[in-house]
Amino acid sequence: MLERNSIQVREERPARKEPLNEREARDLLRGVTEVVIAKGRKTESFKAKDVKPAMLKGPSGNYRAPMLVRGKKMLVGFSADTLEAWFA
Repeated sequence: MLERNSIQVREERPARKEPLNEREARDLLRGVTEVVIAKGRKTESFKAKDVKPAMLKGPSGNYRAPMLVRGKKMLVGFSADTLEAWFA
């Protein structure tokens, strides 16, 4: 999908080998104004100031992947429809 839309990835980090810690999650949240969290087919949008790092975690207790930042907006978790809309 990224290649098809000519999207360049600036930084990629394997979540299993290098899991995000809470400080890093907070740093990501400080750099954005809106957070979209995908849980299966459901997505919810929040103001970044209202999001706690625990909200970015899935049922396993790990942070949801992928985490994408585009401008001042962050997408957390996988949702094909949301990704398509983001990169269209």
